[in-house]
Amino acid sequence: METSRRGFLKTCGTVAAASLWTPTFAQASPGGKRAFHFSTSCGPLEADPELLESVVRAGVTDLWLTGAWSGRWLDTPERLQSWRERLGKRGLAAHVINVPLGHPGTGSEVWKPGMRPDGSTYTGTSLHPPGTEENCAALRQLQAVGIDSVFLDDDFRLALGPGVIGGCFCPEHKREFLQRAGFAEAQWGELLEAVKQRRLTPEMRAWVEYTCDQLTTCFQAQKKAVPGMQLGIMVMYLGAEKAGIRLADYSGMPFRVGELMFSDDGFNPAKGKTDELFSSLFHRRFVTPELAYSETTAYPDKSLSLKNKIAKLAVSTLSDVRNTMFMCDFPKDHWAALAPAIQHHAKVHPAIAGHLPQGPLKHFWGEASRFVGDDNPYSLFLALGIPFEVTAKPAGEGFTFLSDADALAVDRLPAAGTSFVGRPQAGLSAKVRALPEALPELFAWKRELLPRLGETPFVEGETPVVCAWYPTAHAVLLWNLSEQRQDLVLRHGAARRPLSVNGLDVALVEGVGA
Repeated sequence: METSRRGFLKTCGTVAAASLWTPTFAQASPGGKRAFHFSTSCGPLEADPELLESVVRAGVTDLWLTGAWSGRWLDTPERLQSWRERLGKRGLAAHVINVPLGHPGTGSEVWKPGMRPDGSTYTGTSLHPPGTEENCAALRQLQAVGIDSVFLDDDFRLALGPGVIGGCFCPEHKREFLQRAGFAEAQWGELLEAVKQRRLTPEMRAWVEYTCDQLTTCFQAQKKAVPGMQLGIMVMYLGAEKAGIRLADYSGMPFRVGELMFSDDGFNPAKGKTDELFSSLFHRRFVTPELAYSETTAYPDKSLSLKNKIAKLAVSTLSDVRNTMFMCDFPKDHWAALAPAIQHHAKVHPAIAGHLPQGPLKHFWGEASRFVGDDNPYSLFLALGIPFEVTAKPAGEGFTFLSDADALAVDRLPAAGTSFVGRPQAGLSAKVRALPEALPELFAWKRELLPRLGETPFVEGETPVVCAWYPTAHAVLLWNLSEQRQDLVLRHGAARRPLSVNGLDVALVEGVGA
Protein backbone atom coordinates (compact mmCIF):
# COMPACT_ATOMS: atom_id res chain seq x y z
CA MET A 1 0.00 0.00 0.00
CA GLU A 2 1.99 2.95 -1.34
CA THR A 3 0.21 5.73 0.51
CA SER A 4 0.11 7.75 3.67
CA ARG A 5 -1.86 6.48 6.66
CA ARG A 6 -4.88 8.73 6.21
CA GLY A 7 -4.42 8.96 2.51
CA PHE A 8 -5.52 5.35 2.55
CA LEU A 9 -8.98 6.61 3.47
CA LYS A 10 -10.80 9.16 2.38
CA THR A 11 -16.95 36.61 41.07
CA CYS A 12 -13.64 36.74 42.05
CA GLY A 13 -12.07 39.90 43.48
CA THR A 14 -8.31 40.17 43.17
CA VAL A 15 -7.58 36.77 41.77
CA ALA A 16 -5.15 34.58 43.61
CA ALA A 17 -2.25 33.18 41.68
CA ALA A 18 -2.24 29.78 43.34
CA SER A 19 -2.47 26.82 40.98
CA LEU A 20 -5.44 24.52 41.43
CA TRP A 21 -4.01 21.53 39.67
CA THR A 22 -4.67 18.41 41.71
CA PRO A 23 -2.44 15.36 42.27
CA THR A 24 -4.40 13.57 39.52
CA PHE A 25 -2.66 15.79 36.96
CA ALA A 26 0.48 14.65 35.23
CA GLN A 27 3.35 16.59 36.76
CA ALA A 28 6.56 17.55 35.02
CA SER A 29 10.00 18.76 35.83
CA PRO A 30 11.27 21.99 34.29
CA GLY A 31 13.63 22.10 31.37
CA GLY A 32 12.22 19.43 29.06
CA LYS A 33 13.37 18.96 25.49
CA ARG A 34 11.03 19.12 22.49
CA ALA A 35 11.25 16.34 19.88
CA PHE A 36 9.79 16.20 16.39
CA HIS A 37 8.51 13.09 14.63
CA PHE A 38 7.18 12.24 11.17
CA SER A 39 4.56 9.60 10.40
CA THR A 40 4.58 8.12 6.91
CA SER A 41 4.79 4.76 5.16
CA CYS A 42 7.58 3.02 3.33
CA GLY A 43 6.25 3.75 -0.16
CA PRO A 44 6.70 7.55 -0.15
CA LEU A 45 10.19 7.20 1.32
CA GLU A 46 11.19 4.78 -1.42
CA ALA A 47 9.55 6.81 -4.18
CA ASP A 48 11.42 10.00 -3.31
CA PRO A 49 14.66 9.67 -1.31
CA GLU A 50 14.83 13.46 -1.04
CA LEU A 51 11.74 13.39 1.21
CA LEU A 52 13.75 11.80 4.02
CA GLU A 53 16.58 14.28 3.53
CA SER A 54 14.12 17.19 3.79
CA VAL A 55 12.62 15.75 6.95
CA VAL A 56 16.00 15.25 8.59
CA ARG A 57 17.20 18.75 7.70
CA ALA A 58 14.08 20.18 9.35
CA GLY A 59 15.02 18.61 12.69
CA VAL A 60 12.99 15.38 12.79
CA THR A 61 14.63 12.57 14.76
CA ASP A 62 11.98 9.80 14.75
CA LEU A 63 9.94 8.21 11.99
CA TRP A 64 6.71 6.29 12.50
CA LEU A 65 5.89 3.81 9.76
CA THR A 66 2.54 2.18 9.00
CA GLY A 67 2.14 -1.43 10.08
CA ALA A 68 -1.01 -3.49 10.56
CA TRP A 69 -4.49 -2.25 9.70
CA SER A 70 -7.41 -4.27 11.09
CA GLY A 71 -5.71 -7.60 10.63
CA ARG A 72 -3.88 -6.91 7.36
CA TRP A 73 -0.47 -5.42 6.64
CA LEU A 74 0.00 -2.15 4.78
CA ASP A 75 3.78 -2.49 5.08
CA THR A 76 4.96 -5.99 5.93
CA PRO A 77 7.13 -6.69 8.99
CA GLU A 78 10.03 -7.55 6.68
CA ARG A 79 9.75 -4.22 4.86
CA LEU A 80 9.52 -2.40 8.17
CA GLN A 81 12.59 -4.24 9.43
CA SER A 82 14.54 -3.12 6.37
CA TRP A 83 13.57 0.49 6.90
CA ARG A 84 14.27 0.32 10.63
CA GLU A 85 17.82 -0.75 9.82
CA ARG A 86 18.26 1.89 7.12
CA LEU A 87 17.00 4.66 9.39
CA GLY A 88 19.15 3.45 12.25
CA LYS A 89 22.25 3.90 10.10
CA ARG A 90 21.18 7.52 9.61
CA GLY A 91 20.89 7.99 13.37
CA LEU A 92 17.10 8.04 13.22
CA ALA A 93 14.72 6.00 15.35
CA ALA A 94 12.00 3.96 13.64
CA HIS A 95 8.66 3.07 15.21
CA VAL A 96 5.33 1.75 13.94
CA ILE A 97 1.69 2.86 14.01
CA ASN A 98 -0.96 0.14 13.89
CA VAL A 99 -4.62 0.80 13.15
CA PRO A 100 -6.14 -1.91 15.32
CA LEU A 101 -9.88 -1.40 14.76
CA GLY A 102 -10.02 0.53 11.51
CA HIS A 103 -11.36 3.98 10.80
CA PRO A 104 -15.17 4.18 10.68
CA GLY A 105 -16.28 2.48 7.48
CA THR A 106 -12.85 0.94 6.88
CA GLY A 107 -12.62 -1.84 9.41
CA SER A 108 -11.82 -5.46 8.69
CA GLU A 109 -14.26 -6.99 6.24
CA VAL A 110 -13.91 -10.37 7.95
CA TRP A 111 -14.59 -9.12 11.48
CA LYS A 112 -18.16 -8.73 12.62
CA PRO A 113 -19.45 -5.17 12.07
CA GLY A 114 -20.56 -2.91 14.86
CA MET A 115 -24.15 -1.90 15.42
CA ARG A 116 -25.58 1.54 16.20
CA PRO A 117 -28.47 2.01 18.65
CA ASP A 118 -30.89 2.16 15.68
CA GLY A 119 -29.78 -1.27 14.46
CA SER A 120 -27.75 -0.09 11.46
CA THR A 121 -24.26 -1.51 11.08
CA TYR A 122 -20.79 -0.20 10.26
CA THR A 123 -17.22 -1.44 10.11
CA GLY A 124 -14.36 -0.05 12.17
CA THR A 125 -14.16 1.21 15.76
CA SER A 126 -15.99 -1.81 17.18
CA LEU A 127 -14.56 -4.83 18.93
CA HIS A 128 -15.43 -8.45 18.23
CA PRO A 129 -13.36 -11.64 18.10
CA PRO A 130 -10.84 -12.18 16.66
CA GLY A 131 -9.85 -8.48 16.75
CA THR A 132 -7.81 -8.63 19.94
CA GLU A 133 -6.15 -11.90 19.00
CA GLU A 134 -5.11 -10.71 15.54
CA ASN A 135 -3.76 -7.43 16.92
CA CYS A 136 -1.70 -9.32 19.49
CA ALA A 137 -0.31 -11.50 16.71
CA ALA A 138 0.63 -8.41 14.66
CA LEU A 139 2.51 -6.92 17.60
CA ARG A 140 4.45 -10.16 18.12
CA GLN A 141 5.51 -10.08 14.48
CA LEU A 142 6.68 -6.49 14.81
CA GLN A 143 8.63 -7.27 17.96
CA ALA A 144 10.28 -10.20 16.19
CA VAL A 145 11.77 -7.83 13.58
CA GLY A 146 13.09 -5.39 16.16
CA ILE A 147 10.26 -2.85 16.50
CA ASP A 148 10.16 -1.81 20.16
CA SER A 149 7.54 0.98 20.19
CA VAL A 150 4.08 1.05 18.61
CA PHE A 151 1.19 3.48 18.71
CA LEU A 152 -2.38 2.21 18.39
CA ASP A 153 -4.02 4.71 16.08
CA ASP A 154 -6.74 7.05 17.33
CA ASP A 155 -9.40 4.76 15.94
CA PHE A 156 -8.52 2.52 18.84
CA ARG A 157 -11.83 3.61 20.27
CA LEU A 158 -15.38 2.30 20.42
CA ALA A 159 -17.22 5.30 19.00
CA LEU A 160 -17.71 6.44 15.43
CA GLY A 161 -16.37 9.92 16.14
CA PRO A 162 -16.18 12.84 18.58
CA GLY A 163 -19.37 13.47 20.50
CA VAL A 164 -20.78 10.00 19.76
CA ILE A 165 -21.80 7.79 22.67
CA GLY A 166 -20.02 4.63 21.68
CA GLY A 167 -20.21 0.93 22.16
CA CYS A 168 -21.60 -1.79 19.92
CA PHE A 169 -25.35 -2.34 20.43
CA CYS A 170 -25.45 -5.76 18.73
CA PRO A 171 -27.40 -8.67 20.30
CA GLU A 172 -24.24 -10.30 21.67
CA HIS A 173 -23.04 -7.15 23.43
CA LYS A 174 -26.57 -6.43 24.64
CA ARG A 175 -26.82 -9.91 26.19
CA GLU A 176 -23.41 -9.65 27.87
CA PHE A 177 -24.08 -6.14 29.17
CA LEU A 178 -27.46 -6.98 30.71
CA GLN A 179 -26.01 -10.09 32.35
CA ARG A 180 -22.97 -8.30 33.79
CA ALA A 181 -24.98 -5.31 35.03
CA GLY A 182 -27.80 -7.44 36.41
CA PHE A 183 -30.35 -5.48 34.39
CA ALA A 184 -33.71 -6.65 33.10
CA GLU A 185 -34.68 -6.50 29.44
CA ALA A 186 -36.73 -3.36 30.02
CA GLN A 187 -33.60 -1.46 31.05
CA TRP A 188 -32.14 -1.94 27.58
CA GLY A 189 -34.91 0.27 26.24
CA GLU A 190 -34.18 2.80 28.97
CA LEU A 191 -30.51 2.77 27.93
CA LEU A 192 -31.37 3.43 24.27
CA GLU A 193 -33.58 6.33 25.29
CA ALA A 194 -30.82 7.75 27.51
CA VAL A 195 -28.39 7.53 24.57
CA LYS A 196 -30.83 9.45 22.38
CA GLN A 197 -31.35 12.13 25.02
CA ARG A 198 -27.73 12.17 26.29
CA ARG A 199 -28.80 11.58 29.90
CA LEU A 200 -26.36 10.17 32.44
CA THR A 201 -28.71 7.61 33.97
CA PRO A 202 -27.60 4.54 35.96
CA GLU A 203 -28.05 2.47 32.79
CA MET A 204 -25.93 4.91 30.80
CA ARG A 205 -23.18 4.97 33.40
CA ALA A 206 -23.09 1.17 33.45
CA TRP A 207 -22.97 1.05 29.64
CA VAL A 208 -20.08 3.49 29.39
CA GLU A 209 -18.11 1.60 32.03
CA TYR A 210 -18.83 -1.68 30.26
CA THR A 211 -17.59 -0.22 26.96
CA CYS A 212 -14.45 1.11 28.64
CA ASP A 213 -13.79 -2.31 30.15
CA GLN A 214 -13.82 -3.84 26.65
CA LEU A 215 -11.28 -1.42 25.21
CA THR A 216 -9.00 -1.49 28.25
CA THR A 217 -9.02 -5.29 28.23
CA CYS A 218 -8.05 -5.25 24.56
CA PHE A 219 -5.19 -2.83 25.24
CA GLN A 220 -3.94 -4.82 28.22
CA ALA A 221 -3.98 -8.04 26.20
CA GLN A 222 -1.86 -6.43 23.49
CA LYS A 223 0.57 -5.05 26.03
CA LYS A 224 0.89 -8.43 27.70
CA ALA A 225 1.55 -10.06 24.31
CA VAL A 226 4.77 -8.08 23.77
CA PRO A 227 6.70 -7.69 27.04
CA GLY A 228 9.25 -4.93 26.76
CA MET A 229 7.53 -3.14 23.89
CA GLN A 230 6.38 0.43 24.51
CA LEU A 231 2.72 0.58 23.51
CA GLY A 232 0.86 3.87 23.26
CA ILE A 233 -2.66 5.02 22.48
CA MET A 234 -3.57 7.79 20.06
CA VAL A 235 -6.67 9.50 21.44
CA MET A 236 -9.16 11.31 19.25
CA TYR A 237 -10.35 14.89 19.85
CA LEU A 238 -11.69 15.11 23.42
CA GLY A 239 -11.65 11.31 23.49
CA ALA A 240 -12.90 10.02 26.82
CA GLU A 241 -15.20 7.51 28.48
CA LYS A 242 -18.18 7.76 26.11
CA ALA A 243 -15.85 6.52 23.35
CA GLY A 244 -14.69 3.62 25.51
CA ILE A 245 -11.51 5.43 26.53
CA ARG A 246 -11.18 5.42 30.32
CA LEU A 247 -8.31 7.88 30.30
CA ALA A 248 -6.91 6.97 33.70
CA ASP A 249 -6.24 3.44 32.39
CA TYR A 250 -3.58 4.81 30.04
CA SER A 251 -1.57 6.93 32.46
CA GLY A 252 2.10 6.07 32.14
CA MET A 253 1.74 5.13 28.46
CA PRO A 254 2.72 7.19 25.41
CA PHE A 255 -0.41 9.20 24.72
CA ARG A 256 -1.41 11.19 21.63
CA VAL A 257 -3.54 14.16 22.75
CA GLY A 258 -6.67 14.60 20.68
CA GLU A 259 -6.84 17.02 17.78
CA LEU A 260 -9.59 17.53 15.20
CA MET A 261 -9.05 20.63 13.09
CA PHE A 262 -7.36 18.86 10.17
CA SER A 263 -8.49 21.39 7.53
CA ASP A 264 -8.45 25.15 7.12
CA ASP A 265 -12.23 25.23 7.46
CA GLY A 266 -11.91 23.77 10.93
CA PHE A 267 -8.78 25.55 12.11
CA ASN A 268 -9.15 29.07 10.67
CA PRO A 269 -11.81 30.39 13.09
CA ALA A 270 -10.57 31.49 16.49
CA LYS A 271 -12.82 28.89 18.08
CA GLY A 272 -11.27 26.19 15.91
CA LYS A 273 -7.91 27.03 17.43
CA THR A 274 -9.20 27.29 20.99
CA ASP A 275 -11.16 24.04 20.65
CA GLU A 276 -7.96 22.31 19.56
CA LEU A 277 -6.03 23.80 22.46
CA PHE A 278 -8.85 22.90 24.87
CA SER A 279 -8.66 19.22 23.87
CA SER A 280 -4.89 19.12 24.24
CA LEU A 281 -5.01 20.77 27.66
CA PHE A 282 -7.70 18.33 28.80
CA HIS A 283 -5.74 15.27 27.78
CA ARG A 284 -2.58 16.57 29.38
CA ARG A 285 -4.28 15.95 32.72
CA PHE A 286 -3.57 12.26 32.18
CA VAL A 287 -0.06 12.09 30.73
CA THR A 288 3.35 13.46 31.54
CA PRO A 289 4.82 15.89 29.00
CA GLU A 290 7.58 13.45 28.08
CA LEU A 291 5.01 10.83 27.02
CA ALA A 292 2.64 13.30 25.35
CA TYR A 293 2.42 13.50 21.55
CA SER A 294 0.56 15.78 19.20
CA GLU A 295 -0.99 14.78 15.90
CA THR A 296 -0.33 17.55 13.43
CA THR A 297 -2.50 16.08 10.71
CA ALA A 298 -3.83 17.38 7.41
CA TYR A 299 -6.93 15.54 6.18
CA PRO A 300 -8.21 15.26 3.55
CA ASP A 301 -4.96 15.81 1.67
CA LYS A 302 -4.17 19.43 0.84
CA SER A 303 -7.01 20.73 3.04
CA LEU A 304 -4.70 22.23 5.69
CA SER A 305 -2.49 25.08 4.51
CA LEU A 306 1.16 25.29 5.40
CA LYS A 307 0.60 28.36 7.59
CA ASN A 308 -1.89 26.39 9.70
CA LYS A 309 0.38 23.36 9.91
CA ILE A 310 2.99 25.69 11.40
CA ALA A 311 0.44 27.39 13.66
CA LYS A 312 -0.52 24.04 15.20
CA LEU A 313 2.92 23.87 16.82
CA ALA A 314 1.62 26.46 19.30
CA VAL A 315 -0.90 23.98 20.69
CA SER A 316 1.89 21.61 21.73
CA THR A 317 4.01 24.40 23.19
CA LEU A 318 1.19 25.87 25.26
CA SER A 319 0.16 22.40 26.48
CA ASP A 320 3.75 21.32 27.22
CA VAL A 321 3.44 18.40 24.85
CA ARG A 322 7.05 17.38 24.28
CA ASN A 323 6.60 15.33 21.09
CA THR A 324 5.22 16.81 17.89
CA MET A 325 4.16 14.20 15.34
CA PHE A 326 3.66 15.44 11.79
CA MET A 327 1.17 13.11 10.12
CA CYS A 328 -0.15 12.94 6.55
CA ASP A 329 0.20 15.36 3.67
CA PHE A 330 3.55 16.85 4.66
CA PRO A 331 5.22 16.89 1.24
CA LYS A 332 8.88 17.46 0.58
CA ASP A 333 8.50 21.13 -0.28
CA HIS A 334 6.90 21.97 3.09
CA TRP A 335 9.83 20.96 5.24
CA ALA A 336 12.05 23.92 4.38
CA ALA A 337 9.33 26.25 5.70
CA LEU A 338 8.63 24.04 8.70
CA ALA A 339 12.28 24.01 9.77
CA PRO A 340 12.45 27.60 11.13
CA ALA A 341 9.19 27.07 13.00
CA ILE A 342 10.50 23.84 14.50
CA GLN A 343 13.64 25.65 15.66
CA HIS A 344 11.57 28.54 17.05
CA HIS A 345 9.32 26.32 19.16
CA ALA A 346 12.23 24.13 20.25
CA LYS A 347 13.91 27.28 21.56
CA VAL A 348 10.83 28.74 23.27
CA HIS A 349 9.49 25.55 24.84
CA PRO A 350 12.18 24.93 27.50
CA ALA A 351 11.42 28.28 29.16
CA ILE A 352 7.95 27.07 30.20
CA ALA A 353 8.44 23.29 30.18
CA GLY A 354 7.36 21.73 33.44
CA HIS A 355 5.67 24.91 34.66
CA LEU A 356 1.90 24.94 35.06
CA PRO A 357 -0.26 27.72 33.60
CA GLN A 358 -2.22 29.67 36.18
CA GLY A 359 -4.94 32.27 36.01
CA PRO A 360 -8.48 33.32 36.86
CA LEU A 361 -10.16 31.62 33.87
CA LYS A 362 -10.64 27.91 34.51
CA HIS A 363 -10.50 25.20 31.88
CA PHE A 364 -12.76 22.37 33.08
CA TRP A 365 -14.13 19.29 31.30
CA GLY A 366 -16.36 17.36 33.67
CA GLU A 367 -18.01 13.99 33.96
CA ALA A 368 -21.14 14.95 32.03
CA SER A 369 -19.01 16.09 29.09
CA ARG A 370 -16.93 12.93 29.21
CA PHE A 371 -19.86 10.51 29.51
CA VAL A 372 -22.69 12.05 27.46
CA GLY A 373 -21.61 15.46 26.10
CA ASP A 374 -21.46 16.52 22.46
CA ASP A 375 -17.74 17.49 22.53
CA ASN A 376 -18.39 21.17 21.88
CA PRO A 377 -16.42 22.85 24.67
CA TYR A 378 -16.82 26.43 25.81
CA SER A 379 -13.30 27.25 24.72
CA LEU A 380 -13.33 30.76 23.26
CA PHE A 381 -12.49 32.31 26.65
CA LEU A 382 -8.94 31.16 25.88
CA ALA A 383 -8.78 33.92 23.23
CA LEU A 384 -9.38 36.81 25.67
CA GLY A 385 -5.73 37.47 26.49
CA ILE A 386 -6.34 36.61 30.17
CA PRO A 387 -4.44 33.75 31.86
CA PHE A 388 -6.11 30.42 32.48
CA GLU A 389 -5.47 27.19 34.31
CA VAL A 390 -6.70 23.63 33.98
CA THR A 391 -8.67 22.07 36.81
CA ALA A 392 -9.90 18.51 37.32
CA LYS A 393 -12.76 19.77 39.47
CA PRO A 394 -14.35 23.18 40.03
CA ALA A 395 -11.86 25.58 41.53
CA GLY A 396 -12.07 27.62 44.71
CA GLU A 397 -12.12 30.94 42.88
CA GLY A 398 -12.09 32.50 39.44
CA PHE A 399 -14.42 31.67 36.58
CA THR A 400 -15.09 28.13 35.41
CA PHE A 401 -16.39 27.76 31.86
CA LEU A 402 -18.80 24.88 31.29
CA SER A 403 -19.92 22.92 28.27
CA ASP A 404 -23.66 22.60 27.77
CA ALA A 405 -23.65 19.12 29.32
CA ASP A 406 -21.67 20.20 32.40
CA ALA A 407 -23.80 23.33 32.79
CA LEU A 408 -27.00 21.26 32.91
CA ALA A 409 -25.34 19.00 35.49
CA VAL A 410 -24.06 21.91 37.62
CA ASP A 411 -26.04 20.80 40.67
CA ARG A 412 -23.87 17.68 40.78
CA LEU A 413 -20.68 19.77 40.80
CA PRO A 414 -19.10 20.85 44.09
CA ALA A 415 -19.61 24.55 44.71
CA ALA A 416 -16.14 25.48 45.84
CA GLY A 417 -16.24 29.23 45.28
CA THR A 418 -15.76 29.54 41.54
CA SER A 419 -18.24 31.41 39.34
CA PHE A 420 -19.70 29.21 36.62
CA VAL A 421 -20.11 30.51 33.07
CA GLY A 422 -22.00 28.73 30.30
CA ARG A 423 -23.73 29.28 27.00
CA PRO A 424 -27.42 30.28 27.18
CA GLN A 425 -29.66 27.22 26.88
CA ALA A 426 -32.99 25.90 28.08
CA GLY A 427 -32.91 24.65 31.66
CA LEU A 428 -29.76 26.57 32.60
CA SER A 429 -29.38 26.87 36.37
CA ALA A 430 -29.26 30.24 38.10
CA LYS A 431 -25.85 29.07 39.38
CA VAL A 432 -24.45 29.58 35.87
CA ARG A 433 -23.96 32.99 34.26
CA ALA A 434 -25.32 32.80 30.72
CA LEU A 435 -22.77 34.28 28.34
CA PRO A 436 -22.81 33.58 24.59
CA GLU A 437 -19.63 32.01 23.30
CA ALA A 438 -18.89 34.84 20.91
CA LEU A 439 -16.00 37.31 20.92
CA PRO A 440 -18.09 40.54 21.13
CA GLU A 441 -19.89 39.35 24.27
CA LEU A 442 -16.73 37.86 25.76
CA PHE A 443 -14.70 41.03 25.19
CA ALA A 444 -17.49 43.07 26.80
CA TRP A 445 -17.23 40.74 29.80
CA LYS A 446 -13.45 41.18 29.77
CA ARG A 447 -13.93 44.93 30.22
CA GLU A 448 -15.95 44.20 33.37
CA LEU A 449 -13.26 41.90 34.70
CA LEU A 450 -10.10 43.94 34.11
CA PRO A 451 -10.36 46.21 37.18
CA ARG A 452 -10.43 43.09 39.34
CA LEU A 453 -7.36 41.30 37.99
CA GLY A 454 -4.90 42.83 40.42
CA GLU A 455 -1.38 41.52 39.70
CA THR A 456 -2.54 38.99 37.11
CA PRO A 457 -0.93 39.83 33.74
CA PHE A 458 -3.20 40.25 30.72
CA VAL A 459 -3.15 41.52 27.15
CA GLU A 460 -4.74 44.93 26.70
CA GLY A 461 -7.36 45.47 24.03
CA GLU A 462 -9.65 43.12 22.18
CA THR A 463 -7.43 41.17 19.83
CA PRO A 464 -7.92 37.37 19.95
CA VAL A 465 -4.81 36.09 21.68
CA VAL A 466 -4.07 33.23 24.07
CA CYS A 467 -2.19 34.37 27.16
CA ALA A 468 -0.62 31.58 29.22
CA TRP A 469 1.02 32.70 32.47
CA TYR A 470 3.64 30.55 34.19
CA PRO A 471 4.39 32.31 37.49
CA THR A 472 7.04 29.81 38.57
CA ALA A 473 8.93 30.57 35.33
CA HIS A 474 8.25 34.33 35.56
CA ALA A 475 7.05 34.03 31.98
CA VAL A 476 4.05 34.59 29.75
CA LEU A 477 3.53 32.86 26.42
CA LEU A 478 1.27 34.57 23.89
CA TRP A 479 -0.33 32.99 20.82
CA ASN A 480 -1.61 35.43 18.21
CA LEU A 481 -4.76 33.81 16.78
CA SER A 482 -4.95 36.29 13.92
CA GLU A 483 -3.24 35.75 10.59
CA GLN A 484 -1.95 39.33 10.63
CA ARG A 485 0.94 40.63 12.72
CA GLN A 486 -0.40 42.29 15.88
CA ASP A 487 1.06 45.00 18.09
CA LEU A 488 0.12 44.01 21.63
CA VAL A 489 0.65 45.31 25.14
CA LEU A 490 1.11 42.92 28.04
CA ARG A 491 -0.06 44.57 31.25
CA HIS A 492 1.21 43.38 34.64
CA GLY A 493 0.16 45.61 37.48
CA ALA A 494 1.38 49.09 36.57
CA ALA A 495 3.94 47.74 34.08
CA ARG A 496 3.12 47.78 30.35
CA ARG A 497 5.27 45.80 27.92
CA PRO A 498 4.61 46.46 24.21
CA LEU A 499 5.50 43.74 21.72
CA SER A 500 4.70 42.68 18.19
CA VAL A 501 3.72 39.11 17.35
CA ASN A 502 3.61 37.64 13.86
CA GLY A 503 0.38 36.18 12.56
CA LEU A 504 -0.45 32.79 14.14
CA ASP A 505 2.90 32.85 15.97
CA VAL A 506 3.88 32.62 19.62
CA ALA A 507 5.95 35.09 21.64
CA LEU A 508 7.65 34.44 24.97
CA VAL A 509 7.75 37.29 27.50
CA GLU A 510 10.22 36.58 30.29
CA GLY A 511 10.90 38.37 33.56
CA VAL A 512 7.22 38.80 34.36
CA GLY A 513 7.03 39.39 38.10
CA ALA A 514 10.67 38.54 38.59
